[in-house]
Amino acid sequence: MKINKIYNESCLETMSRMPDNFIDLTVTSPPYDNLRTYNNEIDKTWGEHIWKPILQELYRVTKEGGVVVWVVCDSTIKGSKTGTSFKQALYFKECGFNLHDTMFYKKKTYGPVDSRQHRYANVIEYMFILSKGKPKTFNKLTQLKSEKTLQRQKHKSGGNRRKPNGEMRSIGGLSDSNYKMRENIWEYVNGGNYANDSYALKHPAVFPEKLAQDHIISWSNEGDVVYDPFMGSGTTAKMAKFTNRNYIGSEISEEYVKLAEKRINQMPETLFKL
Repeated sequence: MKINKIYNESCLETMSRMPDNFIDLTVTSPPYDNLRTYNNEIDKTWGEHIWKPILQELYRVTKEGGVVVWVVCDSTIKGSKTGTSFKQALYFKECGFNLHDTMFYKKKTYGPVDSRQHRYANVIEYMFILSKGKPKTFNKLTQLKSEKTLQRQKHKSGGNRRKPNGEMRSIGGLSDSNYKMRENIWEYVNGGNYANDSYALKHPAVFPEKLAQDHIISWSNEGDVVYDPFMGSGTTAKMAKFTNRNYIGSEISEEYVKLAEKRINQMPETLFKL
């Protein structure tokens, strides 16, 4: 199987030619709950009979210690969320994956909210982190500490933490670094500003390039193979190439494959500072 290639076919066809334990990392967002309209009308046929075999195959082709990042959300039908996201996460576990983390992608911008629906604005999507055993790679990302923590750090004062029995204990002094490990809610600019090229906007559902980049850096190393079974406009492949990883993609729409190839081939030398 050739790497650094997007295959114009279903992901089940692509994975059928992969040997066991082949992929280091999968970063993808499937056509969940028919919330967008896609070429080839996959959104009209999407259901358990489609995604269950895909999850099974993902387990087979993922290396021991490999990770799947599954970005999904639920639609609302007759006033109730479908819960499809949770069904998929639990089925990943049935296939043998560990539910390593449940992360959230928070959107900085969102459309108008209809107050008649009696619910708050939906600004998050789930990012389920599934691992085949313990993740073999974790390159932690950091964020700036809060102003309060930086002040305590400046005055060499530690903090307190509650024990399981409710008692408080001192956690001692703080490290000298102004940064700490990132939390599991990641916020990104979405809408028309999530990509660094105009091609991405021709696809109906594109996640931010920085989101893909951050997961690729976190769960893989340079030279690893990153897969996207629903490649769409090519965001995962583009950011894999940018971070010196190899990629493989599957996409049933010939139009989207051509779109993805244009994005990858016309990448500027520098997009983000790592």
